[in-house]
Amino acid sequence: MQPNNIVIVMGEKKRRESANSNFIFGKRNYKFMLIGLGVIALGFILMSGGGSDDPNVFNPEIFNWRRIRLAPTLVLIGFGIQVYAILLDPSKNKNSKT
Repeated sequence: MQPNNIVIVMGEKKRRESANSNFIFGKRNYKFMLIGLGVIALGFILMSGGGSDDPNVFNPEIFNWRRIRLAPTLVLIGFGIQVYAILLDPSKNKNSKT
């Protein structure tokens, strides 16, 4: 009967440890995620517009530098920030030099 009690106690300890509500990411991770989402949203906002009210009239405004180069670059940079935020180690202190 003794070994069963040890198993029950160890199982209870493991259950209590897993019941802790720890976040997967740290505060810095979430800050970088919000910054990345903001950059992605800004890229999509810059990409919008430039259409014509009359479908028979061509508007060359859709091919300007902002919509072709800047906006997609901002979206890609935003996705890069998101990847960095996910890979950032939340347990590492910013004051430690190791």
